[in-house]
Amino acid sequence: MIKHKEKFKQEAVRIALTSGLLRDRVASDLGIGKSTLGKWVSQYRPSDLVAAPQADLARENERLRLENRVLREEREVLKKATQFFASQRP
Repeated sequence: MIKHKEKFKQEAVRIALTSGLLRDRVASDLGIGKSTLGKWVSQYRPSDLVAAPQADLARENERLRLENRVLREEREVLKKATQFFASQRP
């Protein structure tokens, strides 16, 4: 039985999940069994293998969601202020 290094396993999972190829093909190309690749995929879910660009995008997405929420709240305050001042006119 061949003992594969963690880096090899993680790279195999990344290829299986992102290449668009069938897992049979990926396993065959890498010289491993399909069931072995399947075990590795379940062991190293994508959250374990988040690449730096994906992590950056996730952080940026979260920042934009927060900014969007703040802007919506500010807009609601301005709407209420406009209604209040409009009702004060004779």
